[in-house]
Amino acid sequence: MTNPNPGKRSFSLPSTMESVSEIEAAAEKLAAEAGIDEDERFRITMAVREAAVNAVLHGNDYDPAKQVTANFENNGKSLIFAIADQGKGVDWEKLPDPLAPENLLRGTGRGIFLIRSFMDEVHFRQLEPGTELTLIKHLTPAAEQT
Repeated sequence: MTNPNPGKRSFSLPSTMESVSEIEAAAEKLAAEAGIDEDERFRITMAVREAAVNAVLHGNDYDPAKQVTANFENNGKSLIFAIADQGKGVDWEKLPDPLAPENLLRGTGRGIFLIRSFMDEVHFRQLEPGTELTLIKHLTPAAEQT
């Protein structure tokens, strides 16, 4: 994770799986430009993809009239990925635990778990309407940040 290239990217897209792929590709590009190694880039793009899928599928219910907004930033210390939907919102405190025995065989419900595992910080914010999920990956070790 060397040679960070500060910059911002913002875009709004319809609630489609094609938009998810576009968001994922933009996240991968930002991480590559920051000099992040391939394994860590994979984890970052997987987390961003999961956030985008949640926005399209759970937030906007695949409604192409609703937008998914992505704001990406490399501020030199961290990569920040904010993804918002225009849906009814979610109570993130009540999300089921994917590791609970009753949920182990479910085909869904692991996205937020993966996001939290792969990123350094994850923040939820309720919008009017919708939900914004901000994912942060630090470029410098936490001890070096001031």
